[in-house]
Amino acid sequence: MERRFKKENYVIGPDGSPLTVADLPSPNTKRWVIRRKAEVVAAVRGGLISLDDACERYRLTVEEFLGWQRAIDRHGLAGLRTTRIQDYRQAQ
Repeated sequence: MERRFKKENYVIGPDGSPLTVADLPSPNTKRWVIRRKAEVVAAVRGGLISLDDACERYRLTVEEFLGWQRAIDRHGLAGLRTTRIQDYRQAQ
């Protein structure tokens, strides 16, 4: 008998490993560390979840998500460090 396994959708996460919907931060996340923010950005960019789904799931504004995305594009993962936001904003 042939078995068929359901192929789970995934994207490559910020650490280079596969990231599935099950691997994403909990919708109840209160503490947004760099890794969690980067995972959500990777999931949206890779089409794992939509921007609207991410904003609804994590109670984010579109502007907040786009800020995370911009920080990664401009400064890499270190750009997501909240204590450095002012430094990065001044460097623009």
